[in-house]
Order: sequence, then structure tokens, then C-alpha cells
Amino acid sequence: QVQLVESGGGLVQAGGSLTLSCTVSGRTFATDTMGWFRQAPGKGREFVAHITSSGAHPYYGDFVKGRFTISRDNAKNTVYLQMNSLNPEDTAIYYCAADNVPMGGSTYYTAYDYWGQGTQVTVSS
Repeated sequence: QVQLVESGGGLVQAGGSLTLSCTVSGRTFATDTMGWFRQAPGKGREFVAHITSSGAHPYYGDFVKGRFTISRDNAKNTVYLQMNSLNPEDTAIYYCAADNVPMGGSTYYTAYDYWGQGTQVTVSS
């Protein structure tokens, strides 16, 4: 059974930082491209970042503007999203997702095969 479990969300003040983690079990993590998406209330699922199986070629949504960093540790089956300079517009549920293509990297959520349950990030002003 494939499981993606996110953690690290919470409440933070504007300008603060959080690091999200997503640990994967039940599949060969090292061959998956991993992505992060987010969904704010009343809005669609928005691409945040993705990283290929080797950890090379991270790619970010336009709104990130250098504030977030995606990384992965294949030995721990875990992908991370470090978020700095958070603002209230970053408030959303953040989801990690796995694409079973090693050199994948779509910005469309439909390209991803497996999803976590999400973790809430709330940024207060």
C-alpha cells in the first residue's frame, strides 16, 4: 500500500518559516519525481515545486520567488519543502505527490499518481 505522509504544517506569523516533510512508503521513492502543491479555500490546486528522482532540477511556481526550497533524501524516502518569508497568501493545505516518472516534473496535478493527505499551513498577519 502506497502512503505519503506530510508533516510540519502549522501556524506561523508573516515573515516566518516552516519546513514541510513528506515520507513515502510502499513504492520505490528513489525513482519518483516528487512534487508539492497547495490548495487555499475556494481555490484550485496550485503547483508549488517539484524535484526529479536524483534531486537535480528543482522547479518552482512563479509565486515562490526564491522563498521556498524543495529537496529530498532518498535514503529516508522523504521530500522536504523549506518555506521562508511566508505571507498570509501562502495559507493553504499543502500536499505532496509522487509521479512515477524519474525525470518527470509536470506543473499539472493530474500528472501525479499518488498523493498525501495534506498538511495545513496558516500564516497570520
